[in-house]
Amino acid sequence: MDAIERLDVSLDDLRLYAAVVRHGGYAAAARALGVPTSRLSRHVDALERHLDVRLLQRSTRRFRVTPIGERLARHAEAMLAEASAALAVVAEATAVPRGRVKVACPIAVAESMLAPVLPAFLARYPEVRLDIEVSDRRVDVLAEGFDCALRVRQQPSGEDGLVMRRFAELEELLVASPAYCESAGRPAEPAALRGHPFLGFGVGGDAARLGLLGTDGRSETVELSPRLSCAEFGVLRAAAIAGLGIALLPESVARAALADGRLTRVLPGWRLPLGVFHAVFPHRRGLLPAVRAFIDFLAATMPEIAVSARNGQQPSFSASAATGIRN
Repeated sequence: MDAIERLDVSLDDLRLYAAVVRHGGYAAAARALGVPTSRLSRHVDALERHLDVRLLQRSTRRFRVTPIGERLARHAEAMLAEASAALAVVAEATAVPRGRVKVACPIAVAESMLAPVLPAFLARYPEVRLDIEVSDRRVDVLAEGFDCALRVRQQPSGEDGLVMRRFAELEELLVASPAYCESAGRPAEPAALRGHPFLGFGVGGDAARLGLLGTDGRSETVELSPRLSCAEFGVLRAAAIAGLGIALLPESVARAALADGRLTRVLPGWRLPLGVFHAVFPHRRGLLPAVRAFIDFLAATMPEIAVSARNGQQPSFSASAATGIRN
């Protein structure tokens, strides 16, 4: 049996006592709480009787908190904060997700990963409205008011004020058109990539560093200066199909063109580290239920979608993947 149970002290007694100390007296606390001063006095008197200590020294002219009263007030405030947090957990778990969720999403992810699952999400949460900005630009989540941003990075880095949640791993491929490979030759080793025009994702034409892993366990890093640099994978895919060089594309972007022969793999015996598909969102207690529902839904469904893509299958979504998602 703990101290509160043994002494029959109620949380309400501690709440009202802490308010009296916090506001520096009965009258100020009564105004702040909107309760009669007499009620506050009764609760503090009851608390002192139960604890058999003097917490407050008061008279018509003076109000002073005793040393033991100050210590009790500090602990009472901490208890109240924890109680509030505990109730918030229940409130969040039972609240119906509703309202607008503003999301930033790369184009390739929107087309290949989100598209199969969005109908199921919206059917499950009819009171949620999704506002998705589909763009390959890197948004500033906090400054631009996004609830979350979906990203793919080989090495995700921490961002101030944001939390990261991982969903799945995605593959990137080196590809070119068959006609280009026939005319320019296929590179046999990673170092040979330097002799070919490179089509890379980004802006500003900055050099790209590719770390490739061989099936035999070897690893090589190649730095390439792009002939074409663009922050839109569709443009890079079109350039590769047109025979302008070798492009680095997400598997989801290259999949259809590989299947129908417009593109072919380059250095198939080598692969790049898998990209981490994740969400970043503001670090705040009491994440809105609609935002939490969206992130939880992706955490439950994205691994299945990613496995389908890596196995060369058209990504699909089964309702069973969402089992256990909190409503």
